Amino acid sequence: MKYKNSLVYFSFAVILLVVIPLHSYACTNVLVSRGASADGSVMTSWTYDVAGFAQPLYFYEGGEYPAGDSLDIFGFRDGDYLGRIGQVARTYRVIGNMNEKQVAITETTFTGRSELHGGEGVLDYGNLIWITLQRAGSAREAIKIMDELAKKYGYIDTGETFSIADKDEVWIVDFIGKGKHGPGAVWVAARVPEGYIAAHANQSRIRQVNWRDTDNWMWAEDVVDFAKDMGWFKGRKRNFSFREAYDPVTPTSLLLCESRVWSVYNRAAPSKNFSADYWRCVEGAEPYPLFIKPDEKITVESMIGLIRDHFHGTPYYTGEGYAAGPFNNPYRWRPVFFELEMDGDTINYAWERPISQPQTAFSFVTQARNWLPDEIGGICWYSVDDNHTNVFMPLYMGMKKPPKSLTIADPIKFEWESAFWTFDLLANYAYEQYGIVIDDIQAEQKKLENRAFIMTRAVDLAAIDLYETDREMMREYLTDFSVNHAEYVVNRWRNFSGEIFSKYNDRYIRDEDVLRPWPQGIGYPEWYLRRAVEERPNFYDVRWRKPGEPIK
Repeated sequence: MKYKNSLVYFSFAVILLVVIPLHSYACTNVLVSRGASADGSVMTSWTYDVAGFAQPLYFYEGGEYPAGDSLDIFGFRDGDYLGRIGQVARTYRVIGNMNEKQVAITETTFTGRSELHGGEGVLDYGNLIWITLQRAGSAREAIKIMDELAKKYGYIDTGETFSIADKDEVWIVDFIGKGKHGPGAVWVAARVPEGYIAAHANQSRIRQVNWRDTDNWMWAEDVVDFAKDMGWFKGRKRNFSFREAYDPVTPTSLLLCESRVWSVYNRAAPSKNFSADYWRCVEGAEPYPLFIKPDEKITVESMIGLIRDHFHGTPYYTGEGYAAGPFNNPYRWRPVFFELEMDGDTINYAWERPISQPQTAFSFVTQARNWLPDEIGGICWYSVDDNHTNVFMPLYMGMKKPPKSLTIADPIKFEWESAFWTFDLLANYAYEQYGIVIDDIQAEQKKLENRAFIMTRAVDLAAIDLYETDREMMREYLTDFSVNHAEYVVNRWRNFSGEIFSKYNDRYIRDEDVLRPWPQGIGYPEWYLRRAVEERPNFYDVRWRKPGEPIK
């Protein structure tokens, strides 16, 4: 029997519909070591931001396979058949991007040198992640498996920065293939020190490597020699920088990528006063460190807060100024880049790129806890669509089936049964009058997330008791909670959307559920009214006009 990778089931249903650009400046990751978290858990986060995209929750049960079995690989993006690889005897359950051993893998695409894209092989980054999750029992093992898979079957995708975590440690890995120059990949991996956090966002982050510290650093054997052979590095090994060799920075990557790293670091450690000069492309500015120590320990709640960001509390906050429109919309609609003729010259521009984005397909925070059994200790706090208007829902790794609403995600067919479309509809309604309705939305968001934070504490205790007495019942219990809670949230959001639509119907504000008095119109801020009048100074004024007086 030939086993087909579970990726194929949603590849044809969804991903076939989408072509992901090579460098979308899309995703953002935050990595938190045990020593930097408030409860001693290891955490990662991922916002998967791709225009026009939706994806069902990835759910793979795992299993056992006979010797000589294999699995067919279909393209993560287009669903095309890529080839076949050997299957292993035992695979692990995977929910989202976390497996039953509390191993989690996420990524951001840094693209890197175009000469290293493509080549012969069958593995793109999506397949590389999920196949590794099916096989890896620890973060270190996952890194080795990814290297082995690339060597044996060929890696044909662009450069990626991976976050790879388990219940004890978390690693940041810069990884890129060799293109037509042969199979395998060149990569370096650094363990986030205890008490520290890291972040990456579509730009390679690792520069110098500590070659002497093999406990906290890993690398491909030829990572330096290959760069020398390609003419991208000269000099002593100790001076080698992975980023400079394989993904040199540009003003574009600084503005759109390192800006998000700065945002995370600025919010997690305000005492450090990290300068914005580097991401604002000031020549000679100091790059941001690979790791930082946060001012306060990170909770799940504060981790979610780090990725709900529009540069809040800084001069770069996107919810202010003319570009934000009359209702303080923090988003800038695509395309990011534009050109204008200014004084006879063509000048290139780009909108700001904060972490929170309208085109987020899904996002999550993985939480791995080494003091609990794996089925209980591993939680994927999962959400769909825009982080500022969504709700994170806990999915325990011991669950036996996914919530139905999270498995329905067709990007071109609206369905009320879909969690994605439920959240996306309200988010899109909010964009036009963002500053007016966002407080209502986030108040409801907070209620639902606080409910989950409180309930998971009780669920942990009950599940631990069941673990000692009846493990199958424990899995049923974790399934019931994860599924029922998620469906409760999605159902509540449908009803809440109706409440918001009626409250702000036709751009009035109905503060009470009564027909009278007449509701207040949302109007416009004074600065916007002044600009409208300045544009047509003799048009909006209310007065008697002389016969023949021009009306402009």
